[in-house]
Amino acid sequence: MPSPQSMTHSVESTNLADLLERILDKGVVIAGDISIKLVEVELLTIQLRLVICSVDKARELGLDWWNHNGRQDRLAPAHAATLEAMDGRLGRIEQALAAVVAAPFQSGSTPHE
Repeated sequence: MPSPQSMTHSVESTNLADLLERILDKGVVIAGDISIKLVEVELLTIQLRLVICSVDKARELGLDWWNHNGRQDRLAPAHAATLEAMDGRLGRIEQALAAVVAAPFQSGSTPHE
């Protein structure tokens, strides 16, 4: 016959396993903010966000950072367009600068040293 202690331990571990399964299946979010102020001047703010869930639930929520860096991947199209625009502007600046540098030589005069 099992001792009462082993019987209690078995029941508790089953409840703990069920609780853990529910948490991983549904997910839990813990959020908090810490602010440090001195004479009503905010010196430091720390925002804490903790998500506890299963890998499947995380993927469902779009939190699969282990496959890719989510922020960079979401911003990549905007960054590509910005980089392309900057590349075009740089090309125009280089052409204008080359024209300014070449202008004295085209008029036949030599640059002063």
